[in-house]
Order: sequence, then structure tokens, then C-alpha cells
Amino acid sequence: MLVYTSITKSYLPKARVLAKSVKHFHPDWTFVLLFSDDLPIDFDLKQEPFDEILTIEQLGLPNWKAWAFGHAVVELCTAVKGPAAELLAQRPGIDKIMYLDPDIKVFSSLASLDALLDQHEILLTPHLLDVEQDINAIQDNEISALKHGIYNLGFFAARTSGQGLDFIRWWAERLRLFCRDDIPAGLFTDQRWCDLAPAFFSGLGIVRDRGCNVATWNIAHRRLSKDETGAFFVADVPLRFYHFTSYDNGAGFGMLTKYASNQTIAHELWDTYGKDLLAEGQGDARYGGWYYGQYENGEAIPLEARQLYRARQDIQKAFPEPYSVVEPCFQSWWKNGVDTKQRTIVGRVLQGVCSPSIGIHITKSTIGVLRREGLSGLIKRIGNYS
Repeated sequence: MLVYTSITKSYLPKARVLAKSVKHFHPDWTFVLLFSDDLPIDFDLKQEPFDEILTIEQLGLPNWKAWAFGHAVVELCTAVKGPAAELLAQRPGIDKIMYLDPDIKVFSSLASLDALLDQHEILLTPHLLDVEQDINAIQDNEISALKHGIYNLGFFAARTSGQGLDFIRWWAERLRLFCRDDIPAGLFTDQRWCDLAPAFFSGLGIVRDRGCNVATWNIAHRRLSKDETGAFFVADVPLRFYHFTSYDNGAGFGMLTKYASNQTIAHELWDTYGKDLLAEGQGDARYGGWYYGQYENGEAIPLEARQLYRARQDIQKAFPEPYSVVEPCFQSWWKNGVDTKQRTIVGRVLQGVCSPSIGIHITKSTIGVLRREGLSGLIKRIGNYS
């Protein structure tokens, strides 16, 4: 089995915790770190729990810098997952691939998932296995799953042949073109695409093991316990891996408090994870920032600039090296070619281009103004737009 995860340097402590936990139970499995950033200066692979590093430059993506420029950090770290799986699947002797998000920790053997891949060609874990009854839980969990994806792509596993390879290739191509955080347009990074996967691939198996991908979105139905040896369980099955989603921003702990306030073992799990992260360098200044979050002169790249660049092929042709500050450059065009008021209008129009629902709203509003106030009224409103 080959296991990989995808990070920038800010998630390096989490990736270390993950890799060590995988290697604890499966020392013979290969662990690959997929990296979309510059490495810390003192990084030494020999001192790390990873077997190798695969960088974004090595994925074989045409004009990869221009492609990367069109993605925010979460979009990029998820977009590269597909092309990386496609590349890794071509390696001789690799018959199975597993992806795990960096904010996951493995707590017991994953051999059962390895065995499931002998029965199925693709494995996915749903966010939820239980029907919610409380209105708040319906909104937080069921409606959220409808928006973000039925399956949590913090995990997937596939064979590197047959339908498994077909899935990897299909998913990789979609992520190359449409890995966006744009819920109004029906997209949420790599996840929403996999809502289609069970219909497309008959060899796909839905993992219903309650010990897999436990997280705050399902913990209310998966009470944790611990035996005398210190092993964690979910009901009567071992806790295989826990997903510490939204750990850094505090939202994850907030949802833990909301849905597992009476689960002392769950809080113990989070406390222990926090100590694990600190031991691996969580909060270290060396892991701050993101190399591709800025132009070559260090100035931060606005999200609207990325979105406009991604949406306009003419701009991509005009500025094939968007990070560059050598004139003529995209940075100057963005800053000086569009004044503040126009940029606000561009942002709204861009939302319409990227999101059909917003586009329809803008179109309806424009038609309404034309009917009531005529063309002069529309021009006046645009002039006053702020």
C-alpha cells in the first residue's frame, strides 16, 4: 500500500503526526508527502517520518505555475491530489493507493481497509451514517454534507488497475479543471465531484466501518471509549482513524463541544493530539506563510486576482508567468489597470462568471434597472457602485 497526504509547510507538524501513526501500525507501507510550497531551510528528509517528498513541480502539469496561481491554498492542496494519485498509480509494484488528510491520526490497524480493496476497487467514507433528528444537527451536518459533499475526501483508497485507475484518472482530470471552493456553483474543491462516483463506478465500496473517519460531524453518533490497554473504540469496533478537522481555527473544538460535550474520551483525544502537534513543531515560525500565496516581490495575492486570472484565458495568455514582477506583469495590470471602483464591479461580475446563481441574480437586477430607469439609469448606477 502507498499512502500519501497533501500539504503546505504550515501543515508539516500535522503531516508528521499522521505519518508516524501510519508507520506505527504499518511500517512496511510507503508514505509520500505531497508538497505545494517551499521547504523549510533546515528540512532533512532523513530525519522525517516520510519515505519521500513529491512536489507540485514533479506532477507533470503543463504551465503548472500559471495553473497554481488560479487556486487559493485549500483549492491547490486538494487539486493536486488527483494528478498525484495518477502519477503514483503508474509506479511499478504499486497496486493500491490510499490518501489521508494531514489532520488525521491513525489509532489502530488499517488492514481491514486494505482487505476491502480486494473486494472493491474504490473506497470512500461518507460524512454521515446516521439520520439526524435535531434541527441544529440537520443544518450543521446533513445540509453541510449536501453543500460540501456526501463523502469526505480526507480519505479515499483505490486499486491502481481496472475501475480504480479509471476513477483516479477521471477525478484527476476534473480537479485539474474544476477544483474550486464555489458552493453556489455546485463545487467544493475535490469533494463534490465524488458525489457522482458511485453512479459512474460500480466497483466503488462505501465504507461503513464506524471506526473510520470519525470527526465532529458524526461524533454524536459514534461515542468513543477506551479499554484497559489504552486502545480507543467506537461502539464495539476499534477507532481506526480520527479526523481533527478545523483544529487550527478553533471551529473544530467548538463543534466538539457542541456535539460531544459529555464525551470525556473525545476531549482527551483532542488534548493528546494537541500535545502531539506541539512536539512536532506546531506554531513554529519556520512553518508560517505560503510561497505561492505571494508574488515574487513578497506582496500577497488577492483572491479576486486569482479568480479573475483563472476565469480569463486572454489574461493567462498575456501574463503566462503571473507570479513574476518583471514588467509587463500581471501584478501591475491588476493594481494599476483597474481602479478601485472598477475592481469592485469586476469582482461582482467575476462572481457571476464563476457562480451561475449569482450570475442569474446580477442579470435579473440589470434587466430590472433597465426597465425602470433605462440605459442612462444603469450607467449612472454603475458609476456610483461601490
